Amino acid sequence: MSYPESAPARRPAAVLSAATVLLVMAVAALAYAVVDLVVLGGTVDAFRSAARDTSASPEQIDDVVTLLRASAVLSAVVAVLSAPLLAGLAFGLLAGRNGVRVATWVVSGLGVLAGCCSVAVVVGERAAPLQLGSGEQALAELLGLIGDAYPSWWIPLNAGLSVAQALGYLVVATLLALPAATSWFGRHRSTAPTAPPMFTPAPHQPPSAPHAPPYPPR
Repeated sequence: MSYPESAPARRPAAVLSAATVLLVMAVAALAYAVVDLVVLGGTVDAFRSAARDTSASPEQIDDVVTLLRASAVLSAVVAVLSAPLLAGLAFGLLAGRNGVRVATWVVSGLGVLAGCCSVAVVVGERAAPLQLGSGEQALAELLGLIGDAYPSWWIPLNAGLSVAQALGYLVVATLLALPAATSWFGRHRSTAPTAPPMFTPAPHQPPSAPHAPPYPPR
């Protein structure tokens, strides 16, 4: 007797929403990397122009320019690498993989921490600028020009993206912890195919006695 196969469980809205948020964050990361590199050229030019009116030497100006470029490239690389990671987590969630769900929680925790640290750095730089000794007055002047060298919208955009990043990871982690998502991932885990049982030989049986011939010998 055959039984009809049960229909696959429909993805809950919580899982679809979490995957969508991750995909949006992946696209935003790629866009940020592009804008970061585009803004870099104008920022360096504005900084060099403002640095001519300071007491800094050309070598000190070049050192700060190198710092600006390295910081921008590092930020772009991190953004580019995070995009496929977030996309991979999103597609893994849509496939119902419980291990990806756990990995998403880990990434979300790290993302919230990174976003909070970024906001703290931006606020700290504005509230308490770096103070250097009297012998490093030229360097202090150069570091003070960095914020003004960026476009006026750049630093508020970074602060807003850091806050949005932390909130996005919090939303994703919360959605994946909802009962509907937990039940759906648990159902996928319980219906996962198992390895077939290994062949076990039958127990050894003693040989049976030979059958008697049907007719007596002549």
